[in-house]
Amino acid sequence: METIDEHFVRRLSERGDHASDRGPATLENRRTDLSTLRHLFDAQAQSRHLDFAARWLQAQGKGYYTIGSAGHESNAALGLVSRVDDPALLHYRAGGFYAARARAASSDNPVRDILLSLTSAASDPMSGGRHKVFGHPRLSIIPQTSTISSHLPRAVGLAYALGLGPGTGVGSPWPEDAIVLCSFGDASANHSTAAGALNAAAYLVHRKIPCPVLFVCEDNGIGISTKSPGEWPGAALQCLPGLSYRQVDGADPEALLAVSAASVAAVRESRRAAVLHLRTVRFMGHAGSDAEVAYRSRSEILADYARDPLLATAQALVDRGVMSAAEVLDTYEHVRLQVMDEAKRVLDEDRLATREDVMAPLALPTAAPSAPTAITDERRTAAWAGRPPEAGSPMTLAQTINATLADLMITHPEALVFGEDVAVKGGVYGVTRALRKRFGGLRVFDTLLDEQTILGVALGAALAGFVPIPEIQYLAYLHNAEDQLRGEAATLRFFSNGQYQNGMVVRVAGLAYQRGFGGHFHNDNSVAVLRDIPGLVLAVPSHPAEAPGLLRTCFDLARRDGRVCVFLEPIARYHSRDLLEDGDGGWTAPYVAPDAAEASTPLGTVGLFGEGRDVLIVTFGNGVHLSRRAAATLADGGVASTVLDLRWLAPLPAEALTRVAAGFDAVLVVDETRRTGGVAEGVLAALVDSGYGGRLARVASADSFIPLGPAAETVLLGETEIVDAVRELLASSTAAPSTRDTRTIHDDRERP
Repeated sequence: METIDEHFVRRLSERGDHASDRGPATLENRRTDLSTLRHLFDAQAQSRHLDFAARWLQAQGKGYYTIGSAGHESNAALGLVSRVDDPALLHYRAGGFYAARARAASSDNPVRDILLSLTSAASDPMSGGRHKVFGHPRLSIIPQTSTISSHLPRAVGLAYALGLGPGTGVGSPWPEDAIVLCSFGDASANHSTAAGALNAAAYLVHRKIPCPVLFVCEDNGIGISTKSPGEWPGAALQCLPGLSYRQVDGADPEALLAVSAASVAAVRESRRAAVLHLRTVRFMGHAGSDAEVAYRSRSEILADYARDPLLATAQALVDRGVMSAAEVLDTYEHVRLQVMDEAKRVLDEDRLATREDVMAPLALPTAAPSAPTAITDERRTAAWAGRPPEAGSPMTLAQTINATLADLMITHPEALVFGEDVAVKGGVYGVTRALRKRFGGLRVFDTLLDEQTILGVALGAALAGFVPIPEIQYLAYLHNAEDQLRGEAATLRFFSNGQYQNGMVVRVAGLAYQRGFGGHFHNDNSVAVLRDIPGLVLAVPSHPAEAPGLLRTCFDLARRDGRVCVFLEPIARYHSRDLLEDGDGGWTAPYVAPDAAEASTPLGTVGLFGEGRDVLIVTFGNGVHLSRRAAATLADGGVASTVLDLRWLAPLPAEALTRVAAGFDAVLVVDETRRTGGVAEGVLAALVDSGYGGRLARVASADSFIPLGPAAETVLLGETEIVDAVRELLASSTAAPSTRDTRTIHDDRERP
C-alpha cells in the first residue's frame, strides 16, 4: 500500500461525519452542483487507483509505464466542465481528466483502456500497444508524446484553424463553437516551445484573430527533481499580453469546479486564448523509478499530503452532506477492487510481436497514387482567366511550383499556403507570388517569424480538416523546429494506430549553390535530420518538368493518406533557365497540367537522362544539374553515361535504383550533401544490400558549414570532381568483358 493511499484511508477513517473546520464556503462555492462534486470524486479515485495498479503491474513484470497522475487529479474538473467535442491535448498526468471525460462520453470501460495502454497490449484502443498515451477518438483526446510542451504549437494551430473552416467552406471534425484544451506542467512552461506557442496565441489575440484555446498549467512546483522558483510560473503566465489569467488551488474542489467552468465558458464565448493556472501537487515521485528522497526530505514529502485533491474532494462531500465518510471510503475501496480486477484481466493480453505489426501505421501505400481530383475544363480555364499555364511558355522551377500550388488550391478548398513572407510579398524568391491575391488571406497568409509556430499551425490545421502547405523559408531554419516534425507530426499516426492523422506538405527552400548570397543559413546542404524520421516522405524536385508531378503526389499522400511530406526545393535552381550554354533553355519545361498522363509522379519512381552504358550517375537536386553538365563533358571525351535522378530521398527508391543499376558495370553516386551523414551513404548501402557487384564510388561535399562568398566553392561538390570521379572509376575497370545485364533502360516520362 502506497503511503498516500494509507494517508487517505486513515484521514477519512479518523474524521467521521462531523463538520470540518475548513470554514464556510463562499457564495460562489455554494452554487456547486453536488452531483458534479460526486462525479469529480469518482474520476479522481479512478485515476488514483490506476496509478497504484501501474506500480503493481510493473512488479508483475507486465507493466511498462509508471509516470502517474497522483496529486494532479484536480484536472478531472476540466474533463467535467468541458464538452466531449472540445479537442484536448493533454499533459501526461491527465488521468483524472481522462476518467471524467470518459464518464461524460459514456465510454465503455475507461479503466480497461488505460490498463491496456500501461501493459502495451495490442488491444489498447489508442496506440495499439505502441506507447502509453492519454487519447481516444470518441473522447476527442488527441494522443501526445512525452516531449516537453511539444504539443502546445499544435494546440494553437488547431484553435486558429477552428475559426478558418466557416470562411473556407471546409468541414471540421468539431463544431464551430468548440474550444481546444491544452495542459502542461510548470517546468514545461519554461521550454522555448511553450514560450513560442503562448506568444503566438497572444499575438492572435492582439490581432483580434480567433484562437479559442485554454492553456492549463498544472503547477506541482517541481520538474522531476528541480523545484520551480516560488511564484515564478504564475509571474510568467500572467505577463502574456491579451491572455486572461485565472488561478485556482486543486485542493479546493468547489472553487476548482467554478473557476474551471468560468475559464472554459470565457474562451468559448470570446474565442480568445486564456490561461488557467492550476496549483497541484505530485505524489509518488516523478515515476516508479524516481527515488524522491534523494532530493526531497521526508517531512517535505509528507507535508504535501495535506494538499491531496482526492482527500479535499472527499472532505467536501462529507461537509456538504452528500456522503458520509464511511460511504466515501466504501466508494474508494470499491473503485480499488474494480481497477485491480481489471488489471488482473489484462495481464495476459497479446502484445505486438512482429516488426510489421509495430510499423504498420508507418507503412506507406504500395499502390500508385490515384489520379488527381479533377475539375471541369471550363472551371479550371475560368480560374486561370482563359490562359492555363500549360498554354504558355516553358517555365522555370519556381514558376512551375507556383502554378502547381495554384492548381491545387483551385481544386482543393482545404489547401492552405502559409509561412514567413509567403503572402503579401509572395515569398523571398517569388514562388508564392500572387497566390494571396487569387485565393484570399484566409487561405494564403503570413505567419510569425517562428518555425515552431509555422509547423504548429500546420499540425493543428491538419486535425481541423485542412491540408496545410507551410513554407520553411530556408532549410537551416528548420532546425529551430525539427521536433515539430519528428516528435509531433510523424509520430501521430504511430501513437494513434492510424486513427489520427496530420497530413501536410512542408515546402522547404534549401540546399546550396546560391551565388552572391548565403553563408550557412541560406546555403544549407544537410538533410540527415529529415531522412531518419520514420514515415516521413521527402521529395526533391530537380527540374521544372519534375516539380508538378512530385508536388501533386505529396499533396495526394497528405490529403488521402494523412502523410507528412517534405518538399525540398533547390534554391539555386529556382530561376535557372539554361543547362549547357546561355539561351539553351535546358532548365525550363512546359507546365504539366493536372489532367496530363504524367500529372503525378508515383512514390518510388526515378528519373533518367541519357542512354549511355559506360556509367550510371546517381544523384538528386542540384546534383542533377551538375551531373548532366558533367555528362556532356564526359561525352566529349568518349564516355557515355546515364544520369539517374532519385527524386525521393525518404524513403529511397531502392527497388527502382537497384533495377536500373543492374544494367551497369559502374555506378557513381553524386551527393551534394555532406560526406558524413549524407544521402550517398544510404544509396550505397541500398546497392550493396541488393547484391550489386559492379564498381561503386561516390563524390560528396565536404563535412563543413558553407562559408560566405567564393569560398563556398571549396567545400561544395563541383562538376570537375564528378568528371574526374567517373574517369577514375572507369580506369579501375578490368580488361575482362562485362557479363552484367545490359538491357535497355526506359525512362518513365519524356525527358526534357
